[in-house]
Amino acid sequence: MLKCSDQSQIEQGEQMEILGVDIGGSGIKGALVDTGAGEFSSERLRIATPQPSTPAAVAAVVGQISAHFGWNAPIGCTFPAVVKNGVTMTAANVDDAWIGADAAGLLSEATGNRTLVLNDADAAGIAEMRFGAGRGRRDLVIILTLGTGVGSSLFIDGRLLPNSEFGHLQIRGKDAEWRTSERARIEKGYSWKQWGKRISEHLAYLEFLLSPDLFIIGGGVSKRYKKFFRHIDCETEIVPAQLRNRAGIIGAAVAAAALR
Repeated sequence: MLKCSDQSQIEQGEQMEILGVDIGGSGIKGALVDTGAGEFSSERLRIATPQPSTPAAVAAVVGQISAHFGWNAPIGCTFPAVVKNGVTMTAANVDDAWIGADAAGLLSEATGNRTLVLNDADAAGIAEMRFGAGRGRRDLVIILTLGTGVGSSLFIDGRLLPNSEFGHLQIRGKDAEWRTSERARIEKGYSWKQWGKRISEHLAYLEFLLSPDLFIIGGGVSKRYKKFFRHIDCETEIVPAQLRNRAGIIGAAVAAAALR
């Protein structure tokens, strides 16, 4: 979990190059990031996530990515789970052996570099708030990433409250992401209008609980936001994310800048 001192350094925006890594269920991606500009300073390297995606196997791939870039400095790494003090408390789309694992320790040992591990949606949110659609916003912002599941991040006055997990709110007796993820749209054959109505229900629940000032919708599908935004009915301002699939790597690198 990020500490307050780490958060203040994130907000300062000191320019440096950091290796960011994004661990997903199907691919592990890494790139060098200019943390001042919020841009990749190298080509992105993608390696398929090993199956089974055990801690040892995934750590080996992250070590391979670090070696590819000849990296000898702190690393920021996302993970699809609740992460507290470097320990992965859950596991989404990866092997259950990650539950309770010292992810930061494993990845630091595999890379030979101090590694900061944080929730993937939180990392994407950090990038979006610094460089994207949330830039300059100091009110209550909720970011939802619609993909295989629904990731979320929550910011109040520009500060991250980690591990929000709004995709697992219960709607009609099931996790919300079973209705509002892009995977649900594809697998259940929802039209854009049908999907928009289901997203509306999800957002209405969040409005009831938190009264946000802004929703930012991310994930790869955000580039097609015009197809479904017009079918979303909510009181809160809603905008598409700008960094899309680059956000996790960039946000992880920005967060890890606090380690230098």
